[in-house]
Amino acid sequence: MDILSILGILLGFGAIVVGQHLEGGHLETILNAVALLIVLGGTIGAVMLQTPMKTFMRALKITSWVFKPPVQSADTLLAKILEWNQVARREGLLKLESLALEESDLFTQKGLQLIADGAEGELIREILETDLDLMETRDLAAAKVYEAMGGYAPTIGILGAVLGLIHVMGNLADPSSLGSGIAVAFVATIYGVGFANLLFLPIGNKLKTLIQRRSELQMMLIDGLISVADGDNPRNIESRLQAYLG
Repeated sequence: MDILSILGILLGFGAIVVGQHLEGGHLETILNAVALLIVLGGTIGAVMLQTPMKTFMRALKITSWVFKPPVQSADTLLAKILEWNQVARREGLLKLESLALEESDLFTQKGLQLIADGAEGELIREILETDLDLMETRDLAAAKVYEAMGGYAPTIGILGAVLGLIHVMGNLADPSSLGSGIAVAFVATIYGVGFANLLFLPIGNKLKTLIQRRSELQMMLIDGLISVADGDNPRNIESRLQAYLG
């Protein structure tokens, strides 16, 4: 669980609520269902229009990474690689086939299976790097969905403000209805800017960081698997992969 993400959300939105209270305002003044509907509905609708279905669904799927990153530590991965190397040197490369079935990560499974099948190091690198490039491209496109939401939300918030003001101007003869229209106008702007800068853009950037880190570890995995396939000495493998541990 990524505690920093949870604390970031709580601190960001909490600072606004507390600041509103310290200025003498009330929480009810920034809670408006109509403004929320306009901003979230308009933003999600615009993003759905510009995004292919697979990319949109992938974005929803990887959102949980913000709170539960899929990236394992480099130290753990190094320990696994050294263990595979010992097994391969002691019992032969074919033994890695059974170890592949114990791995939940499909990328790791494929790499171990390629070694067990007797593939050459360069072929292993070519196949896995192609998979890595495609995976990274797909997930970066999914992360950009949240960047797009961060771009649309403030504009949709302004649209909500204009709609609120139109409502106000159309009911100048009825003072009792002016308050709700003005509330929608200003709260919609707050929602648009707030969601963009406190939620959507940070989520997009966090996902890109996690994807980049995952790619680095997968490159480490590729280098390690090739070393295992070549039967390298454990000390040489550890020295070669040391740079990834920073």
